[in-house]
Amino acid sequence: MHLVGRTGLGHLGVSQKPKLGAIELWDSEFCIFSTRHDPEAASLRLHTGTPLGAVHSTSDTLVAVGLKPENPWCLKKLYQEWHTEPFVADEYIERLVWRTPGGGSRGGAEAFDPKRLLEEFVNHIQELQTMDERIQRKVEKLEQQCQKEAKEFAKKVQELQKSNQVAFQHFQELDEHISYVATKVCHLGDQLEGVNTPRQRAVEAQKLMKYFNEFLDGELKSDVFTNSEKIKEAADIIQKLHLIAQELPFDRFSEVKSKIASKYHDLECQLIQEFTSAQRRGEISRMREVAAVLLHFKGYSHCVDVYIKQCQEGAYLRNDIFEDAAILCQRVNKQVGDIFSNPETVLAKLTQNVFEIKLQSSVKDQLEECRKFDAEQYLKNLYDLYTRTTNLSSKLMEFNLGTDKQTFLSKLIKSIFISYLENYIEVETGYLKSRSAMILQRYYDSKNHQKRSIGTGGIQDLKERIRQRTNLPLGPSIDTHGETFLSQEVVVNLLQETKQAFERCHRLSDTSDLPRNAFRIFTILVEFLCIEHIDYALETGLAGIPSSDSKNANLYFLDVVQQANTIFHLFDKQFNDHLMPLISSSPKLSECLQKKKEIIEQMEMKLDTGIDRTLNCMIGQMKHILAAEQKKTDFKPEDENNVLIQYTNACVKVCAYVRKQVEKIKNSMDGKNVDTVLMELGVRFHRLIYEHLQQYSYSCMGGMLAICDVAEYRKCAKDFKIPLVLQLFDTLHALCNLLVVAPDNLKQVCSGEQLANLDKNILHSFVQLRADYRSARLARHFS
Repeated sequence: MHLVGRTGLGHLGVSQKPKLGAIELWDSEFCIFSTRHDPEAASLRLHTGTPLGAVHSTSDTLVAVGLKPENPWCLKKLYQEWHTEPFVADEYIERLVWRTPGGGSRGGAEAFDPKRLLEEFVNHIQELQTMDERIQRKVEKLEQQCQKEAKEFAKKVQELQKSNQVAFQHFQELDEHISYVATKVCHLGDQLEGVNTPRQRAVEAQKLMKYFNEFLDGELKSDVFTNSEKIKEAADIIQKLHLIAQELPFDRFSEVKSKIASKYHDLECQLIQEFTSAQRRGEISRMREVAAVLLHFKGYSHCVDVYIKQCQEGAYLRNDIFEDAAILCQRVNKQVGDIFSNPETVLAKLTQNVFEIKLQSSVKDQLEECRKFDAEQYLKNLYDLYTRTTNLSSKLMEFNLGTDKQTFLSKLIKSIFISYLENYIEVETGYLKSRSAMILQRYYDSKNHQKRSIGTGGIQDLKERIRQRTNLPLGPSIDTHGETFLSQEVVVNLLQETKQAFERCHRLSDTSDLPRNAFRIFTILVEFLCIEHIDYALETGLAGIPSSDSKNANLYFLDVVQQANTIFHLFDKQFNDHLMPLISSSPKLSECLQKKKEIIEQMEMKLDTGIDRTLNCMIGQMKHILAAEQKKTDFKPEDENNVLIQYTNACVKVCAYVRKQVEKIKNSMDGKNVDTVLMELGVRFHRLIYEHLQQYSYSCMGGMLAICDVAEYRKCAKDFKIPLVLQLFDTLHALCNLLVVAPDNLKQVCSGEQLANLDKNILHSFVQLRADYRSARLARHFS
């Protein structure tokens, strides 16, 4: 059922709430709603309170024009459909079709009624047209109302603008009037002041003449001079009289001038005494009043001196004068502004007094006592006192000491320490040299070692060049009994002393002298640590390396290498951590780097020489083992069928010795140095075995035993973890196969993967070692 109602024509009532499918529109004047066929909707009854305007009814539709539903559910449903959800025409038509009986898919194709659907569409179109007309009329009405209100608002704004202009004009007039009155008042004030000032000066001059007459008569009768409570007024008067007396001729007014000066001095003393008493009582306000009066007197500076003196009474009760001074200045800083008109001057004078009297006296007592007899304690005290003084200066920077307080405090510090800082570096270097020499001597004494001198000059340089090029030991070998003559304890002590010297140098040296002084300390470190200790140990270690043909030689140079490497790491760390910050922005940086580079190159050269000679000794030991243990019958046994061993005794001992030396090298070095030295040892080890195998003739079983030996050598070479060494022994193992291969397969084996790239002479030389070389005519394979 569809109901269409218009307000003002009648009322539509229902006996019960109908079940509506959808409400099409609701506003204050117009309502369209519909129901579907159901039993409850069929019982809908109309009750008219007033005559209906028009009613149209069909079998399933009732149209009422001019009716307005009074039920609240109609308004709610209508608002939900038209205002809450966005209107979509397709969805609206779908809902309309779904609500229309026979219009949807319910009931199947038989229930579909196109006529009813068409009729429903036509009715809805009419309803929508009617609704559109109503809405359009309402929009026009609202537009007219909006235009009317806009005109009224514009008119009101114009009226307000006119009122604002009138008010602004009144304000300008009032401002001009006020300015005019103010000008008149200022002019009047100037006139009054011009009249009053001469009058006041005349009155004051009259009073001063009266007081001057009393001094001239020799009898002070005025109450201001006889009443002690009016000392402030008396001070002001006597100060002015004193200035006037200075201009009077001495011959006529000498007596009165002396009387005024005497009274001036008496009042000044009374004021200072009053200030002192007030300070002892802690009366800040009274001190401020007296100080303000004394400001114009010559004795004002004496007042400040008295204040500073009394401030320091009982201030130095602790053993730490620096802490006491900081607390004193902090306390005075809080009250000096409440007393004096120039607090920064008073506080600066107090600071100067503390530095030049108290601190300078304390510094002198502590430094002069040990300056001549104990350089170590003198340097420690100087560093400590200077550091604490600069720390105190940093604390005082927070206070008001004037405009250039940084320069002021720097001058005070310099005045205290200038006599000690002028020759500081000489004392520092002298102490460091003696201390370093003592540390080294104490170490060598503990080892019962008499340090031998290392030769210098042309002969020594010539020997060094010959030793580097020929690797020959020049001079007798020295038995060090396993002692490296390197001590980490000694190194730590030297580095600690140098570290403290660098810290003192940084603190006590002037900025311009700092790089130069740091360089001097560095050269001392190089002299005693690098040359006198490390270089001496390297020279002694080189001299202790036995010749390569020595038997059962003890090789301790690798221990020297290990300790020298560790020590130099410590040296390099101190160079970067403590020296570099002091010279990083100066020309001395390049000098230090160059010196360090020279030291490194010199040590590396000696380490390389020592390692090379040590490797030669290792190879020499292996030669002795092979010569002593290897027999010719090992590779050409008398009974070919009764060989039970897997490898020879010489091979076992050589491999054991090599493994021991490899482990020692790994423990003595680090980084790429391990690989470099092991590669060199591995190459020399391979050459030794290669040349050793070339010395024997091999039967078939002997060749098998040689292959077993080389396999064991190759297993030993794997411990090197150097690819080149392992490759060399793989090739040597392949060469040994030529000793046992059948003559017919010899050519095929020589062209194998591992031997194809070798020179034919090398292959031929190995084949010549076979016992059947002549009988099997193996030379034909290489012709």
